Amino acid sequence: MSFLSSASPKLPPWKVLLVDDEPDIHDITKLTLARFRLDGRSLSFVHAYSGEEAKQVLARASDIALVFLDVVMEREDSGLEVARWMRQDLDNQFTRIVLRTGQPGQAPEERVIVDYDINDYKEKTELDRTKLFTTTFAALRAYRDIMKVEEARQQQMHYREGLERVIAASTHIFKQRNLRDFASGLLQQVVALLRLEHSMLLRLRGATAIAGEGDFEVLAQIGEETLLTPELIAQLQAAERNRISKLEGDTYVGYFPNQSGKASLLVLKGVDEISEIDTKLLEIFCSDVAIAFDNILLNQEITDTQAELIMRLGDVVESRSNEAGNHVRRMSEVCHLLAKASGMPDDETAVLKHAAPMHDIGKIATPDAVLLKPGKLTAEEWEIMKQHPAVGASILDGSQRPILKAAAVIAHQHHEKYDGSGYPQGLKGEDIHLYARIVAVADVFDALMHKRVYKDAWPVDKVIDYLREVAGKHLDPRFVELLIDNVDEALAITARLPD
Repeated sequence: MSFLSSASPKLPPWKVLLVDDEPDIHDITKLTLARFRLDGRSLSFVHAYSGEEAKQVLARASDIALVFLDVVMEREDSGLEVARWMRQDLDNQFTRIVLRTGQPGQAPEERVIVDYDINDYKEKTELDRTKLFTTTFAALRAYRDIMKVEEARQQQMHYREGLERVIAASTHIFKQRNLRDFASGLLQQVVALLRLEHSMLLRLRGATAIAGEGDFEVLAQIGEETLLTPELIAQLQAAERNRISKLEGDTYVGYFPNQSGKASLLVLKGVDEISEIDTKLLEIFCSDVAIAFDNILLNQEITDTQAELIMRLGDVVESRSNEAGNHVRRMSEVCHLLAKASGMPDDETAVLKHAAPMHDIGKIATPDAVLLKPGKLTAEEWEIMKQHPAVGASILDGSQRPILKAAAVIAHQHHEKYDGSGYPQGLKGEDIHLYARIVAVADVFDALMHKRVYKDAWPVDKVIDYLREVAGKHLDPRFVELLIDNVDEALAITARLPD
């Protein structure tokens, strides 16, 4: 017979549960089926001597392929109750059940098979060696085929659920507006997609391979572990050079090129293996977000170009008024510091940071005789100087770009005072835009900390005392306190960007 073999099995054996209150039945069955093989797999026997014991075994083990089940044990219908419990209470529809009875009158064959979802019914007297083999073979082959169908169903369901997660993840990704938020969101969604913990997303600085750690810019990381080891860098360089994704050891490196000429590298650390389905889902997800990645890069390029032009224009204005060009850079950084400390959303802090350098753009129209005068201005000259906020607003007004719209508001309102004594509109308190109130604090702080033609630089203690003095009058007290609370960071900015 083809299912008899003396070769050693390479695969785990088929689990067979023998349920019978007669120990001799257990021994005879084991002896008769000792050389049984199906698909190179032998049999492994589990024993139960009552219906209740059988339930305990079945509740613990989910991989039992076949149950030889006696009908009459502690009760006349113990076997039938086990069969009913398996199918209904345990919801086990896969394990094959062969009912064996020495008293066929107790459980008529037709009624038992119909009512109890039994796969075969045999009298003990008819189960000779050949019939026991053929019955076991038929039952296990049916179990094998059912499990293949179930595995295919599970894979299809997993793939469908995975696609739903991809769609949900893609929707989240497309909402991101800047590169780092995009990268962080992408990483989180991939980790959720594959249910991993330690991951890192990197982007090549250029399309060519450059040796060393500086080749890669880490955009987002999950976990505190330092992942950029020499071994990992070698894997990243190999992925970039060969343009392929690869699993090596417990680290998966995904390589995903895009239209921008750059490439995304996804590092998944602590991965024993990624299934074929998960790999396909990852490829679908990353191909879906490639367009979004290109758009993010393009938008960032536009934003960066816009911000640099604004910064350079601010430099021109400040240099014309004999103030150091780094004033606008320090202003920008201190405004960003205060905005973050206040809990402002990241997208708004970015807009403020880029718009702040334009606060004095209106001075471009101020005559040199007034702008560059070393001494005190006359009343008439002061009125001319006070025109620069309105001029700045008129220069920037009408733009629909968020940065320029913010810059117009800042230029118009940064000389308003919290008590309403400022100019040009005499706005008071929170009627002054949040951006302008922050810029006013940063502007006063930087002006006092640095030498001007009309004054020397003040020591930091004197600056803090003055800020407290004008809080609630000239400046918003909330942002004054935030600056004082974070003065060490503000001083670090000052040290990093000296005149």
